[in-house]
Amino acid sequence: MTTEEPTAADPLVGFGSHLRVDVLPGQAVYLSSSRDVLAVRGTGAETLAPLLDGTRTVAEVVTEARPALGPAQTRRSLEHLDRAGLLSASVPGAPRPGPAEHAYWDLAGVSGTTVGHGLSSCGPVAVTVCGNADAEEIRAQCRAAGLTVAAAEPEAVLGLVVCDDYLDPALSDVQARQRSAGRPWLLASLDGPDLWTGPFFGIDGGPCHSCLAHRLQAHRRGELPIRNALGLTGPVAVPRASVAASRGAGMQLALLEAHKWLAGLRHPGQRAVHVLDTLTLESRHHPVRRRPQCPDCGDPGLVATQNGRPVRVESRPKTTTGGTGHRTASAERMLTEYGDLVGPVTGIVPELRRDARAPEFLNCYLAGQNLAVPAENLASLTSNLRALSGGKGVTDAQARMSALGEAVERHCGTRQGDEAVVLDSFRALGDRAVHPNDCQLIHTRQFRDRVRWNARASHFHHVPTPFDEDAETAWTPVWSLVDGCHKLLPTGLLYFSGGTGPGDADRLRADSNGCAAGSSLEDAVLQGFLELVERDAVAVWWYNRLRRPAVDLDAFDDPWIARLRTGLSALRRDVWALDLTSDLGIPCMAALSRRTDGPREDIVFGFGAHYDPRVALRRALGEMGQLLPAVLGAREDGTGYAVDDPAAVAWWSGATTAGQPYLWPDPGHAPMSPSRYGYTPRRDLAHDIDAMVELMRGAGHDLLVLDQTRPDIGLPVVRVLAPGLRHFWARFAPGRLFDVPVRLGLQERPTPYDNLNPIPMFV
Repeated sequence: MTTEEPTAADPLVGFGSHLRVDVLPGQAVYLSSSRDVLAVRGTGAETLAPLLDGTRTVAEVVTEARPALGPAQTRRSLEHLDRAGLLSASVPGAPRPGPAEHAYWDLAGVSGTTVGHGLSSCGPVAVTVCGNADAEEIRAQCRAAGLTVAAAEPEAVLGLVVCDDYLDPALSDVQARQRSAGRPWLLASLDGPDLWTGPFFGIDGGPCHSCLAHRLQAHRRGELPIRNALGLTGPVAVPRASVAASRGAGMQLALLEAHKWLAGLRHPGQRAVHVLDTLTLESRHHPVRRRPQCPDCGDPGLVATQNGRPVRVESRPKTTTGGTGHRTASAERMLTEYGDLVGPVTGIVPELRRDARAPEFLNCYLAGQNLAVPAENLASLTSNLRALSGGKGVTDAQARMSALGEAVERHCGTRQGDEAVVLDSFRALGDRAVHPNDCQLIHTRQFRDRVRWNARASHFHHVPTPFDEDAETAWTPVWSLVDGCHKLLPTGLLYFSGGTGPGDADRLRADSNGCAAGSSLEDAVLQGFLELVERDAVAVWWYNRLRRPAVDLDAFDDPWIARLRTGLSALRRDVWALDLTSDLGIPCMAALSRRTDGPREDIVFGFGAHYDPRVALRRALGEMGQLLPAVLGAREDGTGYAVDDPAAVAWWSGATTAGQPYLWPDPGHAPMSPSRYGYTPRRDLAHDIDAMVELMRGAGHDLLVLDQTRPDIGLPVVRVLAPGLRHFWARFAPGRLFDVPVRLGLQERPTPYDNLNPIPMFV
């Protein structure tokens, strides 16, 4: 706006045409729109309101406001009204849209004058169809909406692409053409119960279609068994489900978005997928994150570069030490920062939902398919005890963040093709390479009997063929915190396959042991290491069937534990805990619960390890609580379990504490209280990591870290490995499994191989 002498070209200024203006003398000027009512008070407002009818220039308003308002006061008032979005300007004699259209554009903050000149001045639209839509009908609809349709695609300033499925492989070629032309384009899907519109691609700094497709594919893993069986390279085609009205509504939504873009309207929702459920009329925006490592619009070498960098531990003062861990940020803060990773379209997980089967005194959440479990067939999606990612916590927020963290951990730990890889044989690499069986710890007898073993064991206990040291293998660098250098491990042991199908039954398979997400890299490293310690201690106890001391639950004097014990008692269940702490000295515990109202005990358990024994106990009890919903619906006839995993059901329906006495505390040892652990708190996570590195160095073990944080996710994720420490899966190579019980004085001699617990761990 200007306050100089008017000229013929000066715009006329007035209240926006979307506003009704009512002056109530002595009260206020009321500005009413279809969305709200605003009261502007003061003599200045009452003076200016009649002058802002769109027939005067700024200079004329300043002149006619005298003497009630001085020029400076008038200009200030106009500036305030303009910043509030209450004024609009028009050029005398310029074409104007109809009153309703003019009001719409004023409400949107777009000059009605500009729109009134016609959208043709903004440039034509190119229409592209991938699927069953009628391209000529869409072009006719564009013209009816006032858009100009390009006679040839190179002439267009905006692409409008209509598809049946956002994962249609043909969209890759569409994206390449649009990028080559430097043209933004809008994607829409009109033929279904859910109408999808957006985002606009080709915006500076915005995502591309490949960024969106990467997220969408993660939510379509349920199709994998069908695609594998039918040999499909694209999405599974489903029956069309729409009516003429829904298709028309979808078309009009897409045209409206194109119209607003051409009119100059810009808003954050244009970088999101808008989904309208035509059955319920529920609507939601799903923001699309740009992937910095995207091979089409980013740097595809980012992850490999990160893999090749040293893992540097920095000072991270602890800000929270309650609940189930020591963290550098609270669960509430983490949920706020990473909440957009949850969503059914562009999130990592479709939702965080409370486990409806869990009793109220437990905080248990579920977060989508567990990518560490391969989806080789339809049954594997529903029957496995670990089919879903989950979380637990002392508070609701801690449980939700725990579930999100596990889901992100699995997502980031899944092979995506951009990881650092070295192709060579173990023998050729020499000392740089770590033999995979130093981590797997599979016994030679298990390799020899692998066919029989694999026929009766779950995939968790799968035994591959012995590793060929002369075969070319993919290797990925991992950082040794003990030696301060990179070493190499087979990529297949470091990344999940992503459930892409059965593949090679003899391949190396990654598991989730030592994988962790955290509020910082240091937090994640510590949590991954503590899981290694936990699983190692559990394996030593379980397979040797050792009697271990009780943990004195009363001595911990924890209100959360008291509530849990009360809740379990109401369900007619006992609960107790065992101290499993090994020669490593870090408190590790098992929490167990059994039914007391029938012959079947439905024994469930959970485990936890932490420097702080109180945290270790809460972790064990929380993990046990996650397993509890699977057995609460069990009936006397052996049916009613929430999963049909054969190993789990066999345990619940047949195992008893009398038949498995190692589940009970050793009566010859005094129960463990908090003071007996000799815990000394440390204020910084870096100090905890320094202690664990020295512990591993002194015990003769390496400590390897792979930073698996994905640039588009941001939440720190690592995989931690300590060759020689045991997993609690059934892996019986010589070493700690046999040596630790003797070292601790729990046995005079190692357990013979044939006397190990024949029941593989199954949680």
